[in-house]
Amino acid sequence: MPGKVVHFEIPADNVERAKSFYSKAFGWQINQYPGMEYHMVGTTPVDQKTQMPTEPGAINGGMTKRHDPVKNTVITIDVTDIESSLKSIEKLGGKVVQKKQPVADMGFTAYFKDTEGNVVGLWQSARRM
Repeated sequence: MPGKVVHFEIPADNVERAKSFYSKAFGWQINQYPGMEYHMVGTTPVDQKTQMPTEPGAINGGMTKRHDPVKNTVITIDVTDIESSLKSIEKLGGKVVQKKQPVADMGFTAYFKDTEGNVVGLWQSARRM
């Protein structure tokens, strides 16, 4: 179902320090994604086939070096069509801050600012469940 929060991102000035903090504070599993300067953050168990959380309402996330547009913690919302969603967001007073980009072979991401200035991510999966 599109429209649900499916991911979060935590930016860090010092990624190793942040990884250590969150791992020790909450027991999160944080591993670098192969070939990318991006770390996957596991907060809850996942189905090995789909990589989706097994607990209803639970999400996992990512950690990256702080950069534009990810300067503060960001939630990411699942959509069926990023381009269509960005058009709607702009009509409603939001602003695109990063257009649609591929993420390996998994899907696509984009970022927008809402009417209150918050940066929010969008996710379009390459494979629908």
